[in-house]
Amino acid sequence: MLPLLIALVVLVLILWLYATANRLDRLHIKTDAAWAALEAALARRAVVARAVVATGVAPGSLLEIADHAERTPRTDREAAENELTRELAAVERSRLPLALAAELVDAEQRVVIARRVHNDAVRDTLLQRRRRMVRWLRLAGTAPRPEYFEIAEPELNGSVAPLARTAARILLLDADGRVLLFHGVDDGGSFWFTVGGGVETGEELRTAAHRELREETGLELPDDQLVGPVWRRRAVFSFDGRSYDADEWFFLATTMQTEIDTAGFNQIELDTIDEHRWWSAADLRTTSDVVYPVQLADLLPDLLESEWDGQTRSVR
Repeated sequence: MLPLLIALVVLVLILWLYATANRLDRLHIKTDAAWAALEAALARRAVVARAVVATGVAPGSLLEIADHAERTPRTDREAAENELTRELAAVERSRLPLALAAELVDAEQRVVIARRVHNDAVRDTLLQRRRRMVRWLRLAGTAPRPEYFEIAEPELNGSVAPLARTAARILLLDADGRVLLFHGVDDGGSFWFTVGGGVETGEELRTAAHRELREETGLELPDDQLVGPVWRRRAVFSFDGRSYDADEWFFLATTMQTEIDTAGFNQIELDTIDEHRWWSAADLRTTSDVVYPVQLADLLPDLLESEWDGQTRSVR
């Protein structure tokens, strides 16, 4: 009886492994197909951008930006495409021929849809890849790890260019090297992000970092415990119905206090932030949630293992 039971368990396990590996294979194929569709949508937008330049409504620099976006390798493609988004948003569409204006809006809408489909496929694939049995038995094989494609969704009416916004952000670590992240919810989805926010007019970056830290966590740290800025991130993103052209500067700080006081949240933060959590580097590597900066999981260990060398590095 026991040998039969063992054989049955082994058979079930083999069937499960086969089904899981097969599902992973289909998910990778789906992700590759979604990326191909997104690339096609981005290429079409670049073609339409060139047509816009040909009308004389947009400057010739838009042509160079569109060409650069198409030629840029995947690792740097987000920044190039975001630059194209910014330039297209500044085009006076009322001066375009009606048919071309409609084609531009259609091209932008297709990019939005293709990006969402792609990121959904990436999320589903990562969720499977990060299961313990899948990782232990290497069921994903040699398939490369898919990555989210994070570009802002343009203002489809073309009437408003992204709003420039300088931000001071804080990589707040606890005694165990975990980083504090807030969970935000918006019409575009949900995501985790670091402490920090916009710099007020005339405010210094370091002063803004201290203020944001106090308002969002209740913590006040001596100035010598605020290191940096260690990172800088340029990003175009959509939030609360508005697009932003963000220039984010990241400081590093460590605290022994893990109890966070969010009584200083403003109304937007109260409406859009539903939780906070301390994340280890291992947590960040295995989550399927969207986290900003995108490279946080990869770069956090370096911050923990060595002292800052005084150089501000660009991150995504």
